[in-house]
Amino acid sequence: MPFAPLQNDSFLRACWRQATDHTPVWLMRQAGRYLPEYVATRARAGSFMGLATNVDYATEVTLQPLARYPLDAAILFSDILTVPDAMGLGLSFEAGEGPRFARPLRDEASIAALEVPDMDKLRYVFDAVASIRKALSGRVPLIGFSGSPWTLACYMVEGAGSSDYRKVKTLLYGRPDLMHHLLRINADAVAAYLNAQIDAGAQAVMVFDSWGGVLADGAFQEFSLASTARVLSQLKHKGADGSPVPRIVFTKGGGLWLEAMRALDCEVLGLDWTVNLGDARRRVGDGPQAKALQGNIDPNVLFAPPETIASEVAKVLQSFGRPHVDPATTGPTHIFNLGHGISQFTPPDHVHALVEAVHSQSRALRA
Repeated sequence: MPFAPLQNDSFLRACWRQATDHTPVWLMRQAGRYLPEYVATRARAGSFMGLATNVDYATEVTLQPLARYPLDAAILFSDILTVPDAMGLGLSFEAGEGPRFARPLRDEASIAALEVPDMDKLRYVFDAVASIRKALSGRVPLIGFSGSPWTLACYMVEGAGSSDYRKVKTLLYGRPDLMHHLLRINADAVAAYLNAQIDAGAQAVMVFDSWGGVLADGAFQEFSLASTARVLSQLKHKGADGSPVPRIVFTKGGGLWLEAMRALDCEVLGLDWTVNLGDARRRVGDGPQAKALQGNIDPNVLFAPPETIASEVAKVLQSFGRPHVDPATTGPTHIFNLGHGISQFTPPDHVHALVEAVHSQSRALRA
């Protein structure tokens, strides 16, 4: 379908390391339980999966934060575990317990039988992407996303979230051949999934390597980074409207490996709050493999008073340093975000304070 012209392209320009008049900002989990309107919509849907699998509900909640805040991008409302659910693992969400799989991967036979799922099983996601893109009517770009192959594997083997990753690391160290097989299947599935989102109208895509940071040095490069690289190598470069689609990789706890991640075939690296942006900017460099940087304020700053939020925003912006301002060239650019997802207990008015501080202060930095 034809899409409306984009009115605010600051996020996409920053992804491509092009000058912008302010630092664009969006928030991981910006459509979520901290918003009373989201809670009301989820109650109507009856469950998280009832919300995520209904195109109208998914469209509604994706747009809710944009009605409150002048954010510079929207992100598809979905979950990182839709892909393994389509593989037949039986995803459910228990109140207060998070996601759980009915049929986790615990033996060689179950891993050997794993296949890239039929993407028609995820049609509800792609229909939501198209619906959201149409509803945005060019207001801001739409980001699609997936979990990384390693992060998906953690949930698929553990069966749920984990505090020690004992089961998945037992597999990794005891049967690395099986782990590599699982990660290859996951990588090919994630690539197909993201490509289908791009075809449906996603204008950027993000890989959430939420649990890459739990790996040891060496294991991260072999199991997480390599499988993410396999995903990126298969992604389409142009979207449904012919525009180029930037790719973002976020590894929570990945600050140790920025030099290795610099070689990834992506445009943006997301950082958690443990990394100094100025240091990251130096480590990523400004050569052919340079990346835009995304992040990285501590989400818990949003529990502080608005004046403290504004001062913490200033610290993040100043740590990155003077942004690129020459429209004739490319250079170091920053996309403001949290260092991880927003907490459900965040006061909504504090998010407004954050967004306003980012926009006003970053404009002043360019003056």
